[in-house]
Amino acid sequence: MKKNSSDEAPLKQPVTTKKIVFRWLKIFILLYSIIGIAFYYLQETFLFHPKALAYSYTFKFKDSFQERNIEINKDVTLNMIQFYPSAISRKGMVLYFHGNMENINHYASAAENFLKNGYEVLMPDYPTFGKSTGSLTEKNLYSIANIAYKFACAKYHTDSIIIYGRSIGTGIAAQLASRVNCKRLILETPYTSISDLFSRYLPIYPMNALSHYKLNTSEYLRDVTAPICIFHGTDDHVIPYSNSVELKNSLKPIDQFITIEKGTHNNLGSFPQFHIILDSLLRL
Repeated sequence: MKKNSSDEAPLKQPVTTKKIVFRWLKIFILLYSIIGIAFYYLQETFLFHPKALAYSYTFKFKDSFQERNIEINKDVTLNMIQFYPSAISRKGMVLYFHGNMENINHYASAAENFLKNGYEVLMPDYPTFGKSTGSLTEKNLYSIANIAYKFACAKYHTDSIIIYGRSIGTGIAAQLASRVNCKRLILETPYTSISDLFSRYLPIYPMNALSHYKLNTSEYLRDVTAPICIFHGTDDHVIPYSNSVELKNSLKPIDQFITIEKGTHNNLGSFPQFHIILDSLLRL
């Protein structure tokens, strides 16, 4: 018995290359948009990892110190720790702008590098870090750096003040040093800019437009008149060594760029080379 032609299954239309390309293009655009939007709204969670402390919390450090609280307004308080060297004769003060983790407790051990050379150390916490309160914005980061600098200037002349930045703090330190006088600027594991750094991980996005934070270290260094010294390790996988090398274009002939072979983002202090050079700078 013959089948009626109307009972036969319809022939499938062939999928053209053009349709396949269009389908994948739609998927790409969707994923691109989702990732871009997620980055725009969540970038602070990638960039900062603060750990708040109660106002009643008691700091405990092996070195002599004094806690400083500066009330900027009713909603904003800047918390800083001022470490004191054992030497009676003091050379000056180091303003230490720390990295993006936790609070001062996480970085306090670094103060010893300066205390043993006769320098006081003033270490502020950023807004939402430790006991510091307020909004975490680039403008506020620069503002607290300026307040810390004025605090130091009340005790020491500018030629006795060293500005030091580590990791995220290098952009803050560079911006401050580009605007004020100081004895020296020292940067440990710096970056050219935050948008530049993000571009290395998400190169197909317009990071200059998407980044809430610029922290344009390379631009600031061009305006720093004080001597600059940069430390960076070749095995740094957080802020790539290659990114830091680009900062050489912003340095003066008298400035130094110190490469620590095999150094990573968090272990430069374990290398004798780091301490030998840092100590020599602090003895000048």
